[in-house]
Amino acid sequence: MTAILTTALPLPLHSRGKVRDTYRLSDGELLMVSTDRISAFDVVLPTPIPDKGRVLNQLSLSWFRETAGLVRNHLSRDQTIPPELLQAQPDLDQRSMRVVMAQPVMFECVVRGYISGSGWKDYRQTGTIAGEALPAGLTESDRLPEPIFTPATKALTGHDENISRTELAHRAGRDLAQTVERLSLSLYRLGAERALDRGLILADTKFEFGWLNDDVILIDEVMTPDSSRFWDAGLYRPGGPQPSFDKQYLRDYLEQLGWNKQPPAPPLPAEVVTGTRERYLEALRRLTGRRQAVTTRV
Repeated sequence: MTAILTTALPLPLHSRGKVRDTYRLSDGELLMVSTDRISAFDVVLPTPIPDKGRVLNQLSLSWFRETAGLVRNHLSRDQTIPPELLQAQPDLDQRSMRVVMAQPVMFECVVRGYISGSGWKDYRQTGTIAGEALPAGLTESDRLPEPIFTPATKALTGHDENISRTELAHRAGRDLAQTVERLSLSLYRLGAERALDRGLILADTKFEFGWLNDDVILIDEVMTPDSSRFWDAGLYRPGGPQPSFDKQYLRDYLEQLGWNKQPPAPPLPAEVVTGTRERYLEALRRLTGRRQAVTTRV
């Protein structure tokens, strides 16, 4: 099926993010649509990845339901897609979810169980990650003694900024900071355990939360290849980079180009599109037991 770069539904557009288009269904409900757009280094690439939106949507739906016992999330009870919207985009039931409108908490809630990516770069330079002291002598991709919470600001444009837990408490307030840290660590531990049961290591991931009345709820996406770093448990060998089922393959390709990581991003060749798509589909298969992104709703 043709990749979806931008959606156009007969609804008021609420927002258009890097990878999602969100529409207003009513005063209190939104339709969040996952497109096939892909971003790297906070820049949207001009080349979509077929099936990506369906993979992200189905994984998020699955995780929202699997984690509902830990924290309330933004899923509406009714996930029926109105027929007139399906006429406008036939696969909308595969790439969208109906959600209640919440006020976003403007911080990324990152949890790391292993040392990799930007965390590995920080550790090599300072011996810490986001101000959190770690044991000396760790190597790349080592498992950390305990998962750590490393928050970041949520930038509407440009790059997110890693901050310490102390800075988060200063900016967000101690109660909210403690709440999102507790919820993030609980969600990570459940996700890491379930992923390992399915042969994958959840090395790190990020969560987003929002206010609904007086409650903090889980929003956006949950433990997808866009928001997480997944490794094959059977191939795990600490001491260097790991084969992954996330955007690292794409990032590695872009790093080789010498691109300055500023817009416009370079187009992707067919082999990189295919390789990226296969990794998303494999994550779906490993985490849900399904291969195809085009199927009935989770």
